[in-house]
Amino acid sequence: MDDRVERGLALLERLEHEQLPLSAAVDRIETVTTDPTVTRTILDEAELRGIIEREDGIVRPKSRQYVRFEQDVITKDGEFTCKRCGSSLSTGYFIDLDAGEIGPFGSSCIRKVTGRE
Repeated sequence: MDDRVERGLALLERLEHEQLPLSAAVDRIETVTTDPTVTRTILDEAELRGIIEREDGIVRPKSRQYVRFEQDVITKDGEFTCKRCGSSLSTGYFIDLDAGEIGPFGSSCIRKVTGRE
């Protein structure tokens, strides 16, 4: 399976929300891919695997595994562009998941992607 799908699934498994609008879930998936077909595949596969439930434009994560900043977020210095907002970064934050790294993100975007803000 496409590694973008696996990383998207891994990210959805770690959402810190009881529920969120489908658009917010897609916003997070877009940190992995902007291809609408892959995004749809991620959402469909997440539902099939029991990672999320979807109903009336609402996504409900089923897992209670969250991103632990001390263990799952890696900080790297260098020249980066935030995957979420496009800002230039000198410090990038990456989510380290079994399926691969997702990022880089800036300090505020990492909190939004993980659901801490």
